[in-house]
Amino acid sequence: MRSLAIWLLLATPAVAQDTMSGPEFDAYVTGRTITFRTATNPLFGIERYLEDKRVMWSDFDGTCQYGVWFESKGDICFRYDGDPEHKCWEIYAEPEGLRGVYTTRPNTTVIFEVPESDAPLICNDLSS
Repeated sequence: MRSLAIWLLLATPAVAQDTMSGPEFDAYVTGRTITFRTATNPLFGIERYLEDKRVMWSDFDGTCQYGVWFESKGDICFRYDGDPEHKCWEIYAEPEGLRGVYTTRPNTTVIFEVPESDAPLICNDLSS
Protein backbone atom coordinates (compact mmCIF):
# COMPACT_ATOMS: atom_id res chain seq x y z
CA MET A 1 0.00 0.00 0.00
CA ARG A 2 2.84 2.39 0.87
CA SER A 3 4.48 1.73 -2.52
CA LEU A 4 1.21 2.52 -4.27
CA ALA A 5 0.91 5.85 -2.42
CA ILE A 6 4.46 6.82 -3.38
CA TRP A 7 3.88 5.79 -6.99
CA LEU A 8 0.66 7.84 -7.15
CA LEU A 9 2.44 10.85 -5.68
CA LEU A 10 5.25 10.60 -8.23
CA ALA A 11 2.86 9.99 -11.10
CA THR A 12 0.72 13.04 -10.31
CA PRO A 13 1.77 16.07 -12.35
CA ALA A 14 2.92 19.09 -10.38
CA VAL A 15 0.39 21.85 -10.13
CA ALA A 16 1.54 24.84 -12.12
CA GLN A 17 1.63 28.06 -10.15
CA ASP A 18 -0.35 30.90 -11.70
CA THR A 19 1.31 34.20 -12.45
CA MET A 20 -0.02 37.32 -10.75
CA SER A 21 -2.55 39.32 -12.72
CA GLY A 22 -2.22 43.07 -13.13
CA PRO A 23 -4.77 43.81 -10.38
CA GLU A 24 -3.09 41.33 -8.00
CA PHE A 25 0.33 42.84 -8.70
CA ASP A 26 -1.05 46.37 -8.23
CA ALA A 27 -2.57 45.46 -4.86
CA TYR A 28 0.70 43.91 -3.70
CA VAL A 29 3.17 46.60 -4.79
CA THR A 30 1.48 50.03 -4.80
CA GLY A 31 2.95 52.26 -2.13
CA ARG A 32 5.88 49.93 -1.45
CA THR A 33 9.60 49.97 -2.16
CA ILE A 34 10.87 46.46 -2.91
CA THR A 35 14.46 45.23 -3.08
CA PHE A 36 15.27 42.38 -5.46
CA ARG A 37 18.10 39.85 -5.61
CA THR A 38 19.12 37.09 -8.00
CA ALA A 39 20.69 33.74 -7.15
CA THR A 40 24.14 35.30 -7.62
CA ASN A 41 23.56 38.98 -6.76
CA PRO A 42 22.18 39.83 -3.29
CA LEU A 43 21.35 43.40 -4.41
CA PHE A 44 20.02 43.29 -7.98
CA GLY A 45 17.91 46.42 -7.72
CA ILE A 46 15.25 48.34 -5.88
CA GLU A 47 11.94 49.68 -7.14
CA ARG A 48 9.43 52.11 -5.68
CA TYR A 49 5.85 51.50 -6.82
CA LEU A 50 3.85 54.71 -7.00
CA GLU A 51 0.17 55.40 -7.69
CA ASP A 52 -1.21 54.98 -11.22
CA LYS A 53 1.28 52.20 -12.10
CA ARG A 54 4.27 54.55 -12.02
CA VAL A 55 7.65 53.27 -10.81
CA MET A 56 11.18 54.37 -9.94
CA TRP A 57 13.97 51.79 -10.45
CA SER A 58 17.62 51.80 -9.36
CA ASP A 59 20.28 49.13 -9.49
CA PHE A 60 22.02 50.68 -6.42
CA ASP A 61 24.39 52.90 -8.41
CA GLY A 62 22.49 56.05 -7.45
CA THR A 63 20.91 56.40 -10.90
CA CYS A 64 17.13 56.08 -10.96
CA GLN A 65 14.78 55.64 -13.87
CA TYR A 66 11.15 56.65 -13.94
CA GLY A 67 8.75 54.37 -15.71
CA VAL A 68 5.37 52.69 -15.76
CA TRP A 69 4.22 49.12 -15.54
CA PHE A 70 1.39 47.42 -17.40
CA GLU A 71 -0.01 43.94 -17.94
CA SER A 72 0.58 42.37 -21.36
CA LYS A 73 -0.29 38.81 -22.38
CA GLY A 74 -0.19 37.65 -18.75
CA ASP A 75 3.18 39.29 -18.02
CA ILE A 76 3.92 42.38 -15.97
CA CYS A 77 5.93 44.72 -18.19
CA PHE A 78 7.88 47.88 -17.46
CA ARG A 79 8.68 50.78 -19.76
CA TYR A 80 11.30 53.21 -18.46
CA ASP A 81 11.90 56.74 -19.74
CA GLY A 82 14.57 56.77 -22.43
CA ASP A 83 14.47 53.00 -22.99
CA PRO A 84 12.38 51.85 -25.98
CA GLU A 85 12.45 48.16 -24.95
CA HIS A 86 9.75 46.90 -22.59
CA LYS A 87 10.99 44.68 -19.77
CA CYS A 88 8.48 41.87 -19.19
CA TRP A 89 8.30 39.38 -16.33
CA GLU A 90 6.16 36.49 -15.20
CA ILE A 91 5.47 37.42 -11.57
CA TYR A 92 4.68 34.81 -8.92
CA ALA A 93 3.55 35.38 -5.33
CA GLU A 94 5.47 32.98 -3.11
CA PRO A 95 5.57 32.64 0.68
CA GLU A 96 8.94 34.45 0.79
CA GLY A 97 7.77 37.25 -1.53
CA LEU A 98 7.68 37.94 -5.25
CA ARG A 99 9.59 35.89 -7.81
CA GLY A 100 10.00 37.32 -11.30
CA VAL A 101 11.05 35.38 -14.40
CA TYR A 102 12.30 37.62 -17.21
CA THR A 103 10.39 36.86 -20.40
CA THR A 104 11.79 39.58 -22.66
CA ARG A 105 14.91 37.42 -23.01
CA PRO A 106 13.88 33.97 -21.73
CA ASN A 107 16.23 31.87 -19.61
CA THR A 108 18.34 34.84 -18.54
CA THR A 109 17.16 36.31 -15.23
CA VAL A 110 15.09 35.29 -12.23
CA ILE A 111 14.64 37.81 -9.42
CA PHE A 112 13.43 37.35 -5.86
CA GLU A 113 11.99 39.86 -3.41
CA VAL A 114 14.23 40.50 -0.41
CA PRO A 115 11.81 40.39 2.52
CA GLU A 116 12.03 43.06 5.21
CA SER A 117 14.74 44.97 3.35
CA ASP A 118 15.42 48.48 4.54
CA ALA A 119 17.62 49.42 1.57
CA PRO A 120 16.82 53.00 0.53
CA LEU A 121 16.06 54.10 -3.01
CA ILE A 122 18.77 56.70 -3.60
CA CYS A 123 18.52 58.81 -6.73
CA ASN A 124 21.59 61.03 -7.05
CA ASP A 125 20.53 62.12 -10.51
CA LEU A 126 17.02 63.34 -9.68
CA SER A 127 16.18 66.58 -7.94
CA SER A 128 13.33 66.56 -5.44
